[in-house]
Amino acid sequence: MSTVRRAAAMAALVLGASWATRAAYADESITLMVGGIDKIIYLPAILAKRLGYFEQPGLDVDVVTEPAGVNAEDELIAGAVQGVVGFYDHTIDLQSKGTDVESLVQFSSAPGEVELVAASHAADIKTPADFKGKSLGVTGLGSSTDFLTQYLTKKFGLDRSDYRLLPVDAGKTFIDAMRSHRIVAGMTTDPTASELISSGEAKVLIDLRTEVGTRETLGGLYPAGCLYMRAAWVNEHPDAARKLAHAFVRALQYIHTHSAEQIVAQLPRSYYEKRKALYVAALKGYRPAFSIDGRMPAGGPRTVLAIMSTIDPSVKSTDIDLSKTYTTAYLDEPAK
Repeated sequence: MSTVRRAAAMAALVLGASWATRAAYADESITLMVGGIDKIIYLPAILAKRLGYFEQPGLDVDVVTEPAGVNAEDELIAGAVQGVVGFYDHTIDLQSKGTDVESLVQFSSAPGEVELVAASHAADIKTPADFKGKSLGVTGLGSSTDFLTQYLTKKFGLDRSDYRLLPVDAGKTFIDAMRSHRIVAGMTTDPTASELISSGEAKVLIDLRTEVGTRETLGGLYPAGCLYMRAAWVNEHPDAARKLAHAFVRALQYIHTHSAEQIVAQLPRSYYEKRKALYVAALKGYRPAFSIDGRMPAGGPRTVLAIMSTIDPSVKSTDIDLSKTYTTAYLDEPAK
C-alpha cells in the first residue's frame, strides 16, 4: 500500500478527542503508529491515550495502528508518522541500513511472543528443527516475529531455505491462517495466542512471554516493545520527546498500580469482545515483564544485537553503535 493510501487509512483509525478540542490547547502535533494496537505488549500506547497522558502536558497525539511492525517502520522512514510503538530490534536493523532511530521508552524485558503449533501437528513438531518443509506464520516479512523465527530455526540447525515464512499479521488473520492449514505453526502475541491455546487449536512450542522463558531461549533479556523515533526528529523536538517519554512512563506505572480488571476496563470493548476473561488472564501473565520506569534492561541491547547479527550478515556487531539505539535522556529530565 502506498504512503498516501496508508495516510488515508490512518485517518480513519485515529483514536481520542476531536481535532477541534485538541487544537484548543495542544502545542505539538504528533502521529504515533502502533504495530497492532490491541496487542497486550503495546498496552502502554492505548492507555496513555485513553487516560489523557498525552493531552495533559499539551501534546496533540494521534495513535494509529498497522497490523505488522515492519509496515509501521516503513511509515516512519517515509515521514508519514513521527514515532512507532514497536520492537526495539528495529533500531538496530535500521542503523545497519543507515537510518538512525532510537528508543525513548522501553516497555518490557521479554518479547511477549509465543511460537504456536497447530494441535493437529503437535505430535510431529516437537522443536523448531521439525519446521523443515513447513509454512510458518509471522506478522510480516522483516518484522520482529520474522527475526525471532529465523533465529530459532537457525539455532536448531535449519537454513532459511528449509521452511517458508508466510506474513499473516495477527488476530483474526493469524487465527484463520492456522485454521485453514495455510500455516502449521507461527509466532504471535496475546490475545491471539491465548485464544488459540484456550480453544485447543494450538499448542505452545516456545514461550517468550516471561523473563525466565526469554533467558532460557534467547540467552538473556530481550527488550521488545518500545517507543522509537528518528534521532533527527527527537533532537529537533526535545520538549515533545520529554513529554512523550513521561506520558508512557505514567502508563507503565498505571499498569503496575492497578489490577488487570481495572486496566482492561480502560480499553475499547473491541479489544476483547466476548473474550474479556481471556484478555484479563493474558494480561496478568505478561504484566511482570512490563517495565516500571521505561529504562533499558541491563544487557538487553547486547542480546538483541547478538541475535540480529546471527540471522543477518549485514548486521555486524562491530559496526553497530548500541548507544545510539536508545536513550534515557528524556526520562531523566523532569516533566514540565
